[in-house]
Amino acid sequence: MAFVHKRSNKIRLSASDSFFYFVVNTLLFFILVIVAIPMWSTISLSFRPNHFIGTNLEGIFLMPWKWSTAAYKALLGNRGFIMAFVNSFKILLMGVATALVLNIPLAYGLSIKSLPGRKLFNIFIIIPYVFNVGLIPTYLVVTGVGLTNKLAAVFVPVAISTYNLLIMKQFFEGIPEELKESARIDGASEAYVLWRIILPLSKPILMTIGLYYGVAFWNDFFHAMIYLNKSSLQPLPILLRNILMASGMNEFVEVNAFGEASIQSIKAASVFMAAIPMIIAYPFIQKFFTKGTLLGSIKG
Repeated sequence: MAFVHKRSNKIRLSASDSFFYFVVNTLLFFILVIVAIPMWSTISLSFRPNHFIGTNLEGIFLMPWKWSTAAYKALLGNRGFIMAFVNSFKILLMGVATALVLNIPLAYGLSIKSLPGRKLFNIFIIIPYVFNVGLIPTYLVVTGVGLTNKLAAVFVPVAISTYNLLIMKQFFEGIPEELKESARIDGASEAYVLWRIILPLSKPILMTIGLYYGVAFWNDFFHAMIYLNKSSLQPLPILLRNILMASGMNEFVEVNAFGEASIQSIKAASVFMAAIPMIIAYPFIQKFFTKGTLLGSIKG
Protein backbone atom coordinates (compact mmCIF):
# COMPACT_ATOMS: atom_id res chain seq x y z
CA MET A 1 0.00 0.00 0.00
CA ALA A 2 1.38 3.36 -1.01
CA PHE A 3 1.36 6.11 1.52
CA VAL A 4 0.88 9.68 0.36
CA HIS A 5 2.53 12.26 2.53
CA LYS A 6 0.77 15.60 2.49
CA ARG A 7 3.07 18.55 2.14
CA SER A 8 2.60 21.09 4.87
CA ASN A 9 1.48 24.50 3.63
CA LYS A 10 2.61 26.22 6.79
CA ILE A 11 5.22 28.88 6.15
CA ARG A 12 8.07 28.99 8.63
CA LEU A 13 8.93 32.51 9.61
CA SER A 14 12.44 33.68 10.24
CA ALA A 15 13.48 35.01 13.63
CA SER A 16 13.33 38.62 12.42
CA ASP A 17 9.85 38.12 10.95
CA SER A 18 8.61 36.49 14.13
CA PHE A 19 9.94 39.36 16.20
CA PHE A 20 8.34 41.87 13.83
CA TYR A 21 4.91 40.21 14.10
CA PHE A 22 5.29 40.00 17.87
CA VAL A 23 5.96 43.75 18.07
CA VAL A 24 3.03 44.53 15.75
CA ASN A 25 0.62 42.31 17.67
CA THR A 26 1.76 43.77 20.98
CA LEU A 27 1.26 47.29 19.65
CA LEU A 28 -2.19 46.43 18.33
CA PHE A 29 -3.10 44.90 21.69
CA PHE A 30 -2.16 48.08 23.54
CA ILE A 31 -4.13 50.16 21.02
CA LEU A 32 -7.12 47.89 21.62
CA VAL A 33 -6.79 48.39 25.37
CA ILE A 34 -6.50 52.18 24.96
CA VAL A 35 -9.68 52.23 22.86
CA ALA A 36 -11.63 49.66 24.87
CA ILE A 37 -11.14 51.13 28.35
CA PRO A 38 -12.82 54.51 27.66
CA MET A 39 -15.64 52.77 25.79
CA TRP A 40 -16.24 50.30 28.60
CA SER A 41 -16.02 53.12 31.12
CA THR A 42 -18.77 55.00 29.27
CA ILE A 43 -20.95 51.89 29.06
CA SER A 44 -20.54 51.02 32.74
CA LEU A 45 -21.17 54.64 33.74
CA SER A 46 -24.41 54.68 31.75
CA PHE A 47 -25.66 51.66 33.73
CA ARG A 48 -24.37 52.88 37.11
CA PRO A 49 -27.21 53.26 39.64
CA ASN A 50 -27.80 56.59 41.30
CA HIS A 51 -27.22 55.10 44.76
CA PHE A 52 -23.76 53.75 43.86
CA ILE A 53 -21.08 54.56 46.43
CA GLY A 54 -17.45 53.99 45.48
CA THR A 55 -14.58 55.16 43.35
CA ASN A 56 -14.69 55.52 39.57
CA LEU A 57 -12.43 52.48 39.22
CA GLU A 58 -14.88 50.41 41.22
CA GLY A 59 -17.70 51.74 39.07
CA ILE A 60 -15.97 50.62 35.86
CA PHE A 61 -15.91 47.01 37.06
CA LEU A 62 -19.42 47.09 38.53
CA MET A 63 -21.07 43.71 38.06
CA PRO A 64 -23.86 43.58 35.42
CA TRP A 65 -26.46 42.34 37.93
CA LYS A 66 -25.96 45.61 39.80
CA TRP A 67 -26.56 47.77 36.72
CA SER A 68 -29.51 50.12 36.36
CA THR A 69 -31.32 51.02 33.12
CA ALA A 70 -32.80 54.20 34.57
CA ALA A 71 -30.66 56.46 32.36
CA TYR A 72 -31.83 54.74 29.16
CA LYS A 73 -35.45 54.85 30.31
CA ALA A 74 -35.06 58.57 30.98
CA LEU A 75 -33.64 59.22 27.50
CA LEU A 76 -36.07 56.99 25.61
CA GLY A 77 -38.94 58.54 27.53
CA ASN A 78 -37.90 62.02 26.47
CA ARG A 79 -39.58 63.33 23.31
CA GLY A 80 -36.68 65.65 22.44
CA PHE A 81 -34.14 62.82 22.38
CA ILE A 82 -36.33 60.63 20.17
CA MET A 83 -36.94 63.55 17.79
CA ALA A 84 -33.21 64.30 17.57
CA PHE A 85 -32.43 60.63 16.93
CA VAL A 86 -35.00 60.50 14.12
CA ASN A 87 -33.61 63.71 12.58
CA SER A 88 -30.09 62.29 12.58
CA PHE A 89 -31.36 59.07 11.00
CA LYS A 90 -33.12 61.06 8.26
CA ILE A 91 -29.94 63.04 7.60
CA LEU A 92 -27.96 59.79 7.45
CA LEU A 93 -30.24 58.06 4.94
CA MET A 94 -30.93 61.07 2.73
CA GLY A 95 -27.34 62.24 2.90
CA VAL A 96 -25.78 58.92 1.89
CA ALA A 97 -28.34 58.46 -0.91
CA THR A 98 -27.77 61.99 -2.22
CA ALA A 99 -24.00 61.66 -2.05
CA LEU A 100 -23.94 58.36 -3.94
CA VAL A 101 -26.41 59.58 -6.57
CA LEU A 102 -24.23 62.61 -7.25
CA ASN A 103 -20.81 60.98 -6.95
CA ILE A 104 -21.40 57.83 -8.99
CA PRO A 105 -22.23 59.42 -12.38
CA LEU A 106 -19.63 62.16 -11.90
CA ALA A 107 -16.88 59.69 -11.01
CA TYR A 108 -17.84 57.40 -13.87
CA GLY A 109 -17.85 60.27 -16.35
CA LEU A 110 -14.39 61.35 -15.26
CA SER A 111 -13.14 57.76 -15.55
CA ILE A 112 -13.98 57.66 -19.30
CA LYS A 113 -10.69 58.46 -21.03
CA SER A 114 -12.41 59.54 -24.25
CA LEU A 115 -14.53 62.16 -22.49
CA PRO A 116 -14.01 65.57 -24.18
CA GLY A 117 -12.43 68.07 -21.78
CA ARG A 118 -11.67 65.39 -19.18
CA LYS A 119 -8.48 67.05 -17.96
CA LEU A 120 -10.22 70.42 -17.66
CA PHE A 121 -13.01 68.88 -15.57
CA ASN A 122 -10.44 67.27 -13.29
CA ILE A 123 -8.80 70.65 -12.74
CA PHE A 124 -12.15 72.27 -11.90
CA ILE A 125 -12.77 69.57 -9.31
CA ILE A 126 -9.33 69.74 -7.70
CA ILE A 127 -9.23 73.57 -7.43
CA PRO A 128 -11.92 73.86 -4.69
CA TYR A 129 -10.28 70.91 -2.91
CA VAL A 130 -6.99 72.80 -2.68
CA PHE A 131 -8.43 76.30 -2.24
CA ASN A 132 -11.40 76.37 0.13
CA VAL A 133 -13.81 79.23 -0.56
CA GLY A 134 -14.47 79.70 3.16
CA LEU A 135 -17.46 79.71 5.46
CA ILE A 136 -19.08 83.05 4.55
CA PRO A 137 -19.51 82.38 0.79
CA THR A 138 -20.83 78.90 1.58
CA TYR A 139 -23.29 80.29 4.11
CA LEU A 140 -24.52 82.91 1.64
CA VAL A 141 -25.08 80.26 -1.03
CA VAL A 142 -26.91 77.88 1.31
CA THR A 143 -29.17 80.61 2.67
CA GLY A 144 -29.62 82.10 -0.80
CA VAL A 145 -31.10 78.88 -2.21
CA GLY A 146 -33.47 78.60 0.75
CA LEU A 147 -32.00 75.64 2.62
CA THR A 148 -32.05 77.31 6.03
CA ASN A 149 -34.03 75.31 8.59
CA LYS A 150 -34.17 72.31 6.26
CA LEU A 151 -32.40 69.01 6.92
CA ALA A 152 -30.96 69.17 3.41
CA ALA A 153 -28.73 72.04 4.55
CA VAL A 154 -26.67 69.53 6.53
CA PHE A 155 -25.82 67.14 3.69
CA VAL A 156 -26.36 68.89 0.35
CA PRO A 157 -23.42 71.38 0.62
CA VAL A 158 -20.98 68.53 1.36
CA ALA A 159 -22.60 65.80 -0.76
CA ILE A 160 -19.66 65.79 -3.18
CA SER A 161 -16.29 65.29 -1.52
CA THR A 162 -13.30 65.61 -3.84
CA TYR A 163 -11.37 62.97 -1.91
CA ASN A 164 -14.18 60.41 -2.10
CA LEU A 165 -14.86 61.32 -5.72
CA LEU A 166 -11.26 60.67 -6.74
CA ILE A 167 -11.17 57.33 -4.93
CA MET A 168 -14.34 56.25 -6.73
CA LYS A 169 -12.99 57.49 -10.07
CA GLN A 170 -9.79 55.47 -9.62
CA PHE A 171 -11.85 52.39 -8.83
CA PHE A 172 -13.91 52.79 -12.00
CA GLU A 173 -10.72 53.24 -14.02
CA GLY A 174 -9.41 49.96 -12.61
CA ILE A 175 -12.33 47.97 -14.06
CA PRO A 176 -11.17 46.28 -17.31
CA GLU A 177 -11.91 48.45 -20.30
CA GLU A 178 -12.85 45.37 -22.35
CA LEU A 179 -16.05 44.93 -20.34
CA LYS A 180 -17.16 48.45 -21.18
CA GLU A 181 -16.12 48.30 -24.82
CA SER A 182 -17.95 45.02 -25.45
CA ALA A 183 -21.18 46.57 -24.21
CA ARG A 184 -20.65 49.74 -26.25
CA ILE A 185 -20.03 47.70 -29.38
CA ASP A 186 -23.37 45.97 -28.82
CA GLY A 187 -25.02 49.41 -28.80
CA ALA A 188 -25.33 49.96 -25.04
CA SER A 189 -25.47 53.54 -23.80
CA GLU A 190 -23.15 54.85 -21.11
CA ALA A 191 -26.04 54.86 -18.65
CA TYR A 192 -26.63 51.16 -19.38
CA VAL A 193 -22.91 50.39 -19.00
CA LEU A 194 -22.85 52.16 -15.65
CA TRP A 195 -26.03 50.54 -14.34
CA ARG A 196 -25.62 46.99 -15.63
CA ILE A 197 -21.84 46.49 -15.73
CA ILE A 198 -20.01 48.97 -13.53
CA LEU A 199 -22.25 49.14 -10.44
CA PRO A 200 -22.55 45.34 -9.93
CA LEU A 201 -18.74 45.21 -9.81
CA SER A 202 -18.44 48.25 -7.54
CA LYS A 203 -20.00 47.03 -4.31
CA PRO A 204 -16.75 47.40 -2.29
CA ILE A 205 -16.21 51.03 -3.25
CA LEU A 206 -19.88 51.92 -2.86
CA MET A 207 -19.94 50.46 0.65
CA THR A 208 -16.68 52.20 1.53
CA ILE A 209 -17.72 55.62 0.28
CA GLY A 210 -21.16 55.16 1.80
CA LEU A 211 -19.53 54.45 5.15
CA TYR A 212 -17.38 57.58 4.86
CA TYR A 213 -20.41 59.74 4.19
CA GLY A 214 -22.56 57.96 6.76
CA VAL A 215 -20.13 58.56 9.61
CA ALA A 216 -19.66 62.19 8.54
CA PHE A 217 -23.40 62.93 8.33
CA TRP A 218 -24.23 61.10 11.56
CA ASN A 219 -21.63 63.07 13.52
CA ASP A 220 -22.11 66.38 11.71
CA PHE A 221 -22.39 69.11 14.31
CA PHE A 222 -21.12 72.24 12.58
CA HIS A 223 -23.57 72.48 9.67
CA ALA A 224 -26.53 71.64 11.89
CA MET A 225 -25.52 74.35 14.36
CA ILE A 226 -25.30 76.97 11.60
CA TYR A 227 -28.31 76.19 9.40
CA LEU A 228 -30.86 74.53 11.71
CA ASN A 229 -32.33 77.02 14.15
CA LYS A 230 -35.58 75.21 14.96
CA SER A 231 -35.40 72.88 17.94
CA SER A 232 -37.65 70.37 16.14
CA LEU A 233 -34.98 69.95 13.44
CA GLN A 234 -31.92 69.61 15.66
CA PRO A 235 -30.06 66.31 15.16
CA LEU A 236 -28.48 64.17 17.84
CA PRO A 237 -25.03 65.88 17.96
CA ILE A 238 -26.67 69.21 18.84
CA LEU A 239 -28.77 67.63 21.57
CA LEU A 240 -25.76 65.81 22.96
CA ARG A 241 -23.84 69.07 23.09
CA ASN A 242 -26.71 70.63 25.02
CA ILE A 243 -26.91 67.69 27.41
CA LEU A 244 -23.16 67.60 28.07
CA MET A 245 -22.97 71.35 28.61
CA ALA A 246 -26.13 71.81 30.62
CA SER A 247 -25.76 72.45 34.33
CA GLY A 248 -29.15 70.84 35.00
CA MET A 249 -31.12 68.21 33.17
CA ASN A 250 -34.62 69.64 33.62
CA GLU A 251 -34.68 70.65 29.96
CA PHE A 252 -34.10 67.12 28.72
CA VAL A 253 -35.32 64.59 31.28
CA GLU A 254 -38.56 64.33 33.20
CA VAL A 255 -38.33 65.30 36.84
CA ASN A 256 -39.34 61.87 38.12
CA ALA A 257 -36.24 60.37 36.51
CA PHE A 258 -33.88 62.15 38.86
CA GLY A 259 -34.59 59.76 41.68
CA GLU A 260 -33.23 56.77 39.73
CA ALA A 261 -30.67 58.07 37.22
CA SER A 262 -27.75 60.36 37.92
CA ILE A 263 -26.79 63.17 35.58
CA GLN A 264 -23.47 61.48 34.76
CA SER A 265 -25.27 58.24 33.84
CA ILE A 266 -27.62 60.10 31.52
CA LYS A 267 -24.69 61.82 29.81
CA ALA A 268 -22.87 58.52 29.31
CA ALA A 269 -26.02 56.80 28.06
CA SER A 270 -26.65 59.55 25.51
CA VAL A 271 -23.08 59.26 24.18
CA PHE A 272 -23.29 55.48 23.93
CA MET A 273 -26.69 55.50 22.21
CA ALA A 274 -25.39 57.98 19.67
CA ALA A 275 -22.62 55.54 18.74
CA ILE A 276 -24.85 52.44 18.45
CA PRO A 277 -25.87 52.86 14.76
CA MET A 278 -22.26 53.10 13.59
CA ILE A 279 -21.23 50.20 15.85
CA ILE A 280 -23.97 48.05 14.30
CA ALA A 281 -23.26 49.08 10.71
CA TYR A 282 -19.47 48.77 10.70
CA PRO A 283 -19.16 44.94 11.08
CA PHE A 284 -21.37 44.43 8.00
CA ILE A 285 -19.35 46.89 5.90
CA GLN A 286 -15.89 46.01 7.21
CA LYS A 287 -15.32 43.21 4.65
CA PHE A 288 -15.79 45.75 1.84
CA PHE A 289 -13.90 48.55 3.55
CA THR A 290 -10.28 47.50 3.06
CA LYS A 291 -10.86 46.10 -0.41
CA GLY A 292 -12.68 49.21 -1.59
CA THR A 293 -10.07 51.58 -0.21
CA LEU A 294 -7.12 49.70 -1.71
CA LEU A 295 -8.70 49.20 -5.11
CA GLY A 296 -9.83 52.81 -5.21
CA SER A 297 -6.44 54.18 -4.22
CA ILE A 298 -4.32 52.12 -6.65
CA LYS A 299 -5.07 52.43 -10.31
CA GLY A 300 -5.47 49.04 -11.96
